[in-house]
Amino acid sequence: VQLQASGGGLVQPEGYLRLSCVASGDIFSVTTMAWYRQAPGKQRELVALLSYSGKINYADSVKGRFTISGDSAKNTVYLQMNSLKPEDTAVYYCAADPDYNGRYYRGYAYWGQGTQVTVSS
Repeated sequence: VQLQASGGGLVQPEGYLRLSCVASGDIFSVTTMAWYRQAPGKQRELVALLSYSGKINYADSVKGRFTISGDSAKNTVYLQMNSLKPEDTAVYYCAADPDYNGRYYRGYAYWGQGTQVTVSS
């Protein structure tokens, strides 16, 4: 499974961005896709996950501002990010796995290359 993330950039506080993650390869084996982020000097943390069973989880820090969604016809998962804050600045990664649907990043087998999100005035 290959994952290609895109959509990052520089945005002002309270602005918005939409990240996309396109999956290819053995995508029928994947049951969960997730977005993680990692800021300099910090651990990689879960932002949101979406399972084909319907399970959705968000980090407390993004609840009410970010929305994860999927388009199975396009093999794509999106992360709509609204009301962005400077503390959202990080490299955002998409991840996928055939079996795991938890919060621990080491549980995910497949990773995209990351896309930089910078929130600054």
